[in-house]
Amino acid sequence: MATTTVTAPAAPRTGQVLADLVPGARTRDIALVLGGAALTGVAAQIAVPVPGSPVPVTGQTFAALLVGTSLGARRGFLSLGLYALIGMAGMPWFANSTSGAGGATFGYVLGMLLASTVVGALARRGGDRSVLRTAGTMVLGSAIIYAVGVPYLAASTGMSLNQAVAVGLTPFLFGDALKAALAMGALPTAWKFVGRGK
Repeated sequence: MATTTVTAPAAPRTGQVLADLVPGARTRDIALVLGGAALTGVAAQIAVPVPGSPVPVTGQTFAALLVGTSLGARRGFLSLGLYALIGMAGMPWFANSTSGAGGATFGYVLGMLLASTVVGALARRGGDRSVLRTAGTMVLGSAIIYAVGVPYLAASTGMSLNQAVAVGLTPFLFGDALKAALAMGALPTAWKFVGRGK
């Protein structure tokens, strides 16, 4: 008499990020790092001026956090590092088609580099597997970007820290909440789609 074996679905592996599901190794990693840098550069061109602020609303921060959570800490760091280096070398793909280091908003680029690394490390620990975890990951990533970007803005423009917060953080909180909500829906859904979410 034949017996039927029923196998349970594979348990989620919290040591993985979404990029690990792409086949390949070195070639995959190079392509993902290049793609992450390019995505951030393209998203930076979606820029809406904020009256009274040198900092525009862009898609750049969302792209940087998405790159970090999807690629993991190492690839996220390399991707945003490449983005920063190429922009510093003259490629006009920072916000508003600018380039170079030292501008008032360059601190946000440095903050994105750090944030992508941190959210990538959290994603390896399951920080993008559920709505609540993703919310926490995105909030922390955004906080890191502002923690670097706002003091840099103050130092580069001669503003007080309070003024820099007023023009470089406060006007962006609503937009950041919308970006976090988008990530809260997209990332856990992606894991469920590939059958590894929980």
